[in-house]
Amino acid sequence: MKFRSETEMISFGKTLGEKIKNGFLKDSKLVVIELVGDVGTGKTTLTRGIAEGLGVKESVTSPSFTISKHYTFPGGELVHYDFYRLLDPGLMADDLADVIHSKNTVVVIEWGESVADILPKNHTIYKLSLSEDGSHILEENV
Repeated sequence: MKFRSETEMISFGKTLGEKIKNGFLKDSKLVVIELVGDVGTGKTTLTRGIAEGLGVKESVTSPSFTISKHYTFPGGELVHYDFYRLLDPGLMADDLADVIHSKNTVVVIEWGESVADILPKNHTIYKLSLSEDGSHILEENV
């Protein structure tokens, strides 16, 4: 899938968030999404769209310096992790391990290589990249 603007990427994320809210979360399930891609490929932008679709009212920003951010929405919680700066996630891996056993929770993880052994096998992976023309490319479950 190709996005030519931030608006298109947010719109896709919003649709995804709405599907998650109306599907999995209806059954009190956990949803884990891993976002793979270099800096600037749109991981946080996509997360903002997902949050909007879920009904998060707060402004979603990158958790690069705080490692995680929690947002509530009607009926659940969005937890956004960014392990970019952590070679050893330590206590944050413990936090993630606790969160992925929660119901009605959507977990979005950026730079998840260091916690790969904690993630459920059935989580969704989106790979984001930039094309030569500056558009964003998204591939699912690669």
